[in-house]
Amino acid sequence: MSAIHAANPAGSPPFPSPLAVHWQHDPSVCFLNHGSFGACPTRVLQAQTRLRNRMEAESIRFFVEDSWGLIDRARGALASFVGASPADLVPVPNATIAVATVLHHLARTGFLGAGDEVLANDHEYPACLNNLRDVCAMVGSSAVIAKIPFPIESPDHAFDAIMSGVTPRTKAALLSHVTSSSGLILPVERLVRALEARGVRTIIDGAHAAGFVEGLDLNALGASYYTSNCHKWLCTPKGCAFLWVRADRQDGFRPMVLSNFAEKPRPGRPRLHTEFDFVGTNDITSFLTIPDALDFMATVLPGGWSAVYEHNRSLTRAGRDTICGVLSVAPPAPDSMIGNLGTIVLPAHDEATRKRISLRVSVHHDALQDELMRRWRIQVPIWSVADGPRTVRISAQVYNSIGQFAYLAGALAAELAREKASP
Repeated sequence: MSAIHAANPAGSPPFPSPLAVHWQHDPSVCFLNHGSFGACPTRVLQAQTRLRNRMEAESIRFFVEDSWGLIDRARGALASFVGASPADLVPVPNATIAVATVLHHLARTGFLGAGDEVLANDHEYPACLNNLRDVCAMVGSSAVIAKIPFPIESPDHAFDAIMSGVTPRTKAALLSHVTSSSGLILPVERLVRALEARGVRTIIDGAHAAGFVEGLDLNALGASYYTSNCHKWLCTPKGCAFLWVRADRQDGFRPMVLSNFAEKPRPGRPRLHTEFDFVGTNDITSFLTIPDALDFMATVLPGGWSAVYEHNRSLTRAGRDTICGVLSVAPPAPDSMIGNLGTIVLPAHDEATRKRISLRVSVHHDALQDELMRRWRIQVPIWSVADGPRTVRISAQVYNSIGQFAYLAGALAAELAREKASP
């Protein structure tokens, strides 16, 4: 450890929040990237271990008899949390698979065909855009990519940018509730109303939304399809997500992989549940821990989930403002569009420096991210939004502290100066 920190002029990373004791992070790392893969509390991991032990003790009974009731229990708790009917909600491993499933359904059923358009935007998650382009190529449709400005002054600018891409050929729209690269909360309520009123089916990639957007109410939102990960801000184990399908969109809606039960639905269960709840042998214990994760996060702060939402929003904004102050840059988005993620545009180098540092090899998006980890033990992503200037995206969960963001601000200032000074 001393060798690592010898390169760090500021010494060891600052302490996180006292609540970090409930997670299993490496104490030598200043972890500011909850948004990428989430982090699961020890107590929830212990609940998963108990479920795994039960599964391994008698796997036939677990999968054939017990799993249905356990899934229904988890589904009920999750549906109540996100404002949905349990009948409309199914488990999936992650939001990307959910988006791909919806797109393939639209293609398979003939809803999408030659000459049709699917609207997306340049802040969407790359994996979802990859699936969109693949399906469009398969059926002869086109992916239309609206350009959302960044920095951005108002949710109206995002709304106008997206709606300007609608044409008479637009059949569906893929929209993030919270954009991954820029961390913006898009005005999805307005967008869903406007698009659905024009007959455009809305596919909302809410990968970050559950546990991030307070008051999430899928029934009231009224999108055609909605997905969110639970392993991010709900803090379940990895590989846990859900797909919500509006009741009038469920006819013929099937998973991409059909199991033994596909042609013989279980008595008393809707086909949607029968086909999605079991798609072959899989470790479903992450989904089964949803009640445990919801309960734990509701008790981690006095005030329950409302306090968690407020804590994370406030800490993100404070961290963003701290970094902007040290780097002398302006916040690139209004507070109304910021939740638990904050993306900051880094000061630009001259053209010669940009070309030189672009040649550095990196295991991440940018070698600056490598240097922050190597020299400062900070885990935070450095990338660009829609091929724009370099940015840093911070995440705030209850285990983080404002001191960690101040430490990041100093590290960024030092590393940017090193980049400029290096031959």
